[in-house]
Amino acid sequence: MLFDMDGTLVDSERLWDVALAELAETYGGTLSGAARRAIVGTGMADSMRILHDDLGQPYRDPAASAAWINARILELFRTGLRWRPGALALLGAVRAARIPTALVTSSGRALVEIALDTLGRDSFDVVVCGDEVDATKPHPEPYLTAARLLGVPIERCVAIEDSATGVASAVAAGAAVLAVPAEVPLAPSDGVHQLESLLAADLDLLAGLLR
Repeated sequence: MLFDMDGTLVDSERLWDVALAELAETYGGTLSGAARRAIVGTGMADSMRILHDDLGQPYRDPAASAAWINARILELFRTGLRWRPGALALLGAVRAARIPTALVTSSGRALVEIALDTLGRDSFDVVVCGDEVDATKPHPEPYLTAARLLGVPIERCVAIEDSATGVASAVAAGAAVLAVPAEVPLAPSDGVHQLESLLAADLDLLAGLLR
């Protein structure tokens, strides 16, 4: 099992909303809804470029903006992280069944370490962070890396995602994909099973995606 984090297991996108809006305000602007939707699921460098372009400030340093966002989101994660509906129960069922499990996220290690206080450090056999791979989602590398570290063929893995970027990454890697949209609706896609929430997911459904 390969789980995305933001918007899939934890309701963290609303915290990113706060941090991104505050950064835009610091730069004297307002982040548009279209740009915010485009940011969902992307790596930090791409997110900052989208924000800068949206504000008409492409000259901004992505690294400096990323540092600001990382510091703010760390504060927010420490106090406001909540589970997505059905996520805790499904993760618990997967672990009880002794299914090899990975967390595959575009977030950086420092942020993930805080999130693991909520998610549980024994909930995953492997954790793949966005700053620990050469290419982030939508590139397949994060999911291919997770499968390799688990020692499981990617074709025998189910990836659970909430964003188009994450779904594209998992599909390109060759995993079976369960999509559970959170912030942004997802268009139907061949080979991708979609649910409104993880409350409707169980081990039988996940096994069926591999058949």
